[in-house]
Amino acid sequence: MAEPQVSDAEQELFGGPLRYDMGWAEHEHARLDLTMLSAIRAMPRLVGGTLRRAWSVDRPALLAVGFSEIGQGIAAAVSLLAVNAVMHALLGGGTPDHRLHKALPALIAAAIVAVANAALAGWSTSRAGRLEPLVERVATTEYLAAATAVELEAIEDPEFRRLIDVAQYGAASARRMISACVAALNGTISLIATASILTVLHPALLPMLVLIAAPRGWGAMRVAQERYVSAMNWIEHLRASRLIGNLLTERTAAQEVRIHAVGPFLLDKYRDMAESAEAEQKRLANGKALTELVAAALSGVAMACTYAVMFWLVMTGRMSLAVAGTAVIAVRSGSASLGALVMNVNQLHEESLYVQDHDRFLSVAAGRAIPAGGGPVPRKAGQVDLDKVTYRYPDRDELALDGVSLTLPMGSVTAVVGENGSGKSTLMKVLAGLLLPQSGTVHWGEAELSSLDRAEVFDRVSLLTQDFQRWPVTAALNIRIGRPEHPATDDELRSSVDYAGASPVIAKLPEGLRSLLARMFRGATELSGGEWQKIGLARTHWRSSTSDADSVLIVDEPTSALDPEAEIAAFDRIRRLAGPHRAVVLVTHRMSGVRHADQIYVLDRGRLAEQGHHDELIAAQGRYASMFDAQAAQYAPGPSIPSPASPTVTDPV
Repeated sequence: MAEPQVSDAEQELFGGPLRYDMGWAEHEHARLDLTMLSAIRAMPRLVGGTLRRAWSVDRPALLAVGFSEIGQGIAAAVSLLAVNAVMHALLGGGTPDHRLHKALPALIAAAIVAVANAALAGWSTSRAGRLEPLVERVATTEYLAAATAVELEAIEDPEFRRLIDVAQYGAASARRMISACVAALNGTISLIATASILTVLHPALLPMLVLIAAPRGWGAMRVAQERYVSAMNWIEHLRASRLIGNLLTERTAAQEVRIHAVGPFLLDKYRDMAESAEAEQKRLANGKALTELVAAALSGVAMACTYAVMFWLVMTGRMSLAVAGTAVIAVRSGSASLGALVMNVNQLHEESLYVQDHDRFLSVAAGRAIPAGGGPVPRKAGQVDLDKVTYRYPDRDELALDGVSLTLPMGSVTAVVGENGSGKSTLMKVLAGLLLPQSGTVHWGEAELSSLDRAEVFDRVSLLTQDFQRWPVTAALNIRIGRPEHPATDDELRSSVDYAGASPVIAKLPEGLRSLLARMFRGATELSGGEWQKIGLARTHWRSSTSDADSVLIVDEPTSALDPEAEIAAFDRIRRLAGPHRAVVLVTHRMSGVRHADQIYVLDRGRLAEQGHHDELIAAQGRYASMFDAQAAQYAPGPSIPSPASPTVTDPV
């Protein structure tokens, strides 16, 4: 393959070709390695894998497809025999009436076979159509179930994320393989039936069939590979064109497209790139025409040789004229079947690559799944302790957490503060059981986290983060999804709505709690960032209020989109969520929200720098005091803002 074609517009906009690392780029060169011989060798394996998958979802439908395809092959053979009988009758001796009368049974048999063949084809299409969505549904469910069952560490691993991207195309390919397999099976059986009849008619005709069909098969594969080379050579160009089109229609870019006159500029670049691609399509069309002309010429030469051989066989008395007529029909039918078979195997080969990615993903995901089972989480744990916890992400050299220890007593409000990259979010993931520490321990009461049932640990943790999920469902379900297995009426959700201060938000929605919160759907409503955070707080309250076992509520930057008055009220509501059986962990940059916490931990570059009460940390004049003073200075009349001091790192105990 040549280097990707890069137009002037693409060079100006992107600095060169775009290289997206997505699933459809995984097998860019696979079809170039496919020859006719390798296709024939690969066919049993490709068909076998598809048959095993179909067998697992609907055995009767698969058996029906197999029976109907075999029946069609038999019908094709019987049809050729009937044609042979008709030829013998029509070309035999006797009067025209006598010859027509003699051919009548064979004609009736051919008509019956044609009707039976049509019925079998319809039955096969019906059963295959039933199998396709079943196979896709099962493959999609397998993919999604595996993706949701793996450890969070796997989701954050770039290599595993790439495997997830690659495997997502497997389900659709598994569906398409059903029709490709049926077509390939039909072509194979028809070819075998035709070849068998030709062998019976005269053994010399079988190699002639191969000679006729081979050039057409070569031409079909050659055209497919030429198109594939072109597609891969120009794929970056096409991706760039689609990206420009998306930018011109995206909601997020709409303002600059109009005010900065970006629209006409990008549209001009899109036009230049489209004109470059058109020249390639013209070249491709000319190449296809030439290849098909050569293939047709070679096939025509082989066909002429076949007719010459048949003429010689007839003239020398080795073949009757009736058999020769039947052979002509069989040869044309067989060559068409072989040409179609090549294309179907080509499609099978391509689709199977993505199905193999799907299967490989399932295997890898099973090895990285969250372990099932374990001990029960103590109902009355009393407190959660992290002791000298260390964690490093797979793709990074530095430690995200380095020997961090903290204690969360039930009924307390604990604040964790620090600059971006200090390890706060990683610490919360370890606390929630989403990440297991690589050294150190996490205890719920006397029980160590690694020995507990992780599903029970997750059940004891509530999470409200700055980027919590805005689900494209109703307002009621957006709240209830905090504990989706627990049904609730609108009246039962009302206490959570009131607690979060979200009553005015719900009141202005057209259908109240029944309103759909998703702008992409007709009749739906979109909320502002601050309104969404109130919905998120209501969700957190709902989850926390449905259990009386000891639990932990993790709140990460919960007020970033709220105005000052709403922020003060939200912090107050969050602190009041602490109770005899619940510990609240508050992670925030808003220092005003943590001053009333029972204990404050200050992180710096993955290590515990300071800990204590607000007054203690202010008096120590360390990192916490500098951060607090820097934010306070934003509202003071003074001309300067103090810079954070170097951290005073303490040895965690």
